[in-house]
Amino acid sequence: MKDIADIPALMNDIGLRAKAASAELAFAPAEAKEKALMVAADTVWARRAEIVEANAKDLDFGRDKGLSPAMMDRLMLDDARIQGICDGLRAVAGQADPVGQVMADWDRPTGLNIKRVRTPLGVIGVIYESRPNVTADAGALCLKSGNAVILRGGSESFHSSGAIHACLVEGLKAAGLPEDAVQLVPTRDRAAVQELLTMVDTVDVIVPRGGKGLVGLVQREARVPVFAHLEGIVHIYVDASADPRKALEVILNAKTRRTGICGAAECLLIHKDIAATLGKDIVSMLVDTGVRVHADETLQTIEGTMPATSDDWGKEYLDMDIAAKVVDDVDGAIAHIRAFSSSHTDCILAEDDAIADRFFERLDSAILMRNASTQFADGGEFGMGAEIGIATGKMHARGPVGAEQLTSFKYLVVGDGTTRA
Repeated sequence: MKDIADIPALMNDIGLRAKAASAELAFAPAEAKEKALMVAADTVWARRAEIVEANAKDLDFGRDKGLSPAMMDRLMLDDARIQGICDGLRAVAGQADPVGQVMADWDRPTGLNIKRVRTPLGVIGVIYESRPNVTADAGALCLKSGNAVILRGGSESFHSSGAIHACLVEGLKAAGLPEDAVQLVPTRDRAAVQELLTMVDTVDVIVPRGGKGLVGLVQREARVPVFAHLEGIVHIYVDASADPRKALEVILNAKTRRTGICGAAECLLIHKDIAATLGKDIVSMLVDTGVRVHADETLQTIEGTMPATSDDWGKEYLDMDIAAKVVDDVDGAIAHIRAFSSSHTDCILAEDDAIADRFFERLDSAILMRNASTQFADGGEFGMGAEIGIATGKMHARGPVGAEQLTSFKYLVVGDGTTRA
């Protein structure tokens, strides 16, 4: 390894090796990629004690750094979460290989046959914060889609990510694939991020996965194209037609199942006609569960709430907090969401089909849901095995980014001595 003090040289070497590996991966057999991921899954499980031990070091680091309970939860690994990592690796392994898939096939009057087929992007740089499972998810999805990947995990998850990355390398070795296909930046130095963002000669796309600060930095300073994964300012609108039982269960799950993930509900919008009935029941339930409800003037009369300020609208808490507001109707909810949404995930609780259709038609978030917990905003839950992030932009990839979304396409044009008039 090159001297870590020389970050530009280190990153240049990583980039060159990733580019060379990507050239081989582009035509690697589907069976080899599947084997690499299955062996990686087996290795993660076999080494789970080592991974938990490495994670303990990261948890100590996080406590010393003063991470919030929600962020510590994102960082923590136990046997159940390691089992989830293994399941994700196997799920990605078992998916159809996207590389070479024919997206369209047509003949022209000139005699040409034209096919549009999926092809890897090349080298993907993934910059992420405290969730160590992203190491496995991103590595698996990039490998499945024929891309080499450079992983730069957060300083908090340094040891955990290293332990998981070692398991991925074992899979690559077993399958005879280049070990440089999945590389982990071996330093916490932030200068490595700055280098990665400008490596236009070797990196084809950057995927940032983290909070607003990280994504903003990447978008401002990257010279490499970026798949934006913005914060999850997730709204739930409770319509007058909402089923009370569904509403209570869905909102409780959406807010409290895991508060530190990007699909956690952050703002509750309640139709004025039910504010004093179902709306009050929902807010009281949240308060009783330990959620700090930042309420507008109408809902502040409910015991246990606190007054909302202008800063509470459009805020990603990632904690046991939620903003709550009364709106006139679905159009009022739509207007509020348009003003404050991050275009990640927004949900309506309604039994009226026309109202739900209006919500779906007039909002353009990457994910829109009806009568379902926003905690399902996850590539694994979408059947993608895992995700590299939730893309909130509108170019190329949008919503959960799985293996298929990590491909581009090329045209294969075949003639028979065909010439143009």
